[in-house]
Amino acid sequence: MAVPSRLPARLRPYGAAARTLLVMTVLLGLCYPLAMTGVAQVLFPDRADGSLLPGPGGDPAGSALIGQPVDGPGWFHPRPSAAGEDGYDGMASGASNLGPNSEELRAAVEERRAAVAATEDADPADVPPDAVTASGSGLDPHISPAYAALQADRVAAERGLPRAEVDRLIADHTEGRALGFIGSPAVNVVTLNAALAAR
Repeated sequence: MAVPSRLPARLRPYGAAARTLLVMTVLLGLCYPLAMTGVAQVLFPDRADGSLLPGPGGDPAGSALIGQPVDGPGWFHPRPSAAGEDGYDGMASGASNLGPNSEELRAAVEERRAAVAATEDADPADVPPDAVTASGSGLDPHISPAYAALQADRVAAERGLPRAEVDRLIADHTEGRALGFIGSPAVNVVTLNAALAAR
């Protein structure tokens, strides 16, 4: 038996809408996020907590999910970033929005190519695309294995390490394709540099 509504007939649709809004707010705004957080904590606890990397004294020094700028020849350099003034600003994530027909982008790419070639003592034709172009978010911590290999001699010489050991570190921090077939293998520069710092 239906319960008679106390609302006038013209207001009944609004009452139904308000009840639906309340139910959906509780379900999708509270229950669903809590359930997903719980599942993530059980299945992927490290990622759910931000994939934080410990620094000196155990305090977080960064996240394996967000790139960081580096300074000095003893580190692997990330790809360029258009996020913020100095790059890799999590509060200003985004791309440059310059397209392939942009003269400004072409000039920036050629300038970066020349700089990377000079830093790595390499032929400009051997500089990989990710060394001269930013990611869509500006926060990507990954570079291609080719760009990591291009930097290996410099890092090995600066740190007094055998090239074979640097190659092993690169291999240890190379992530495969997602699900085995999506995307390309990539090197996480943040965790790679953290491994160098730990030495």
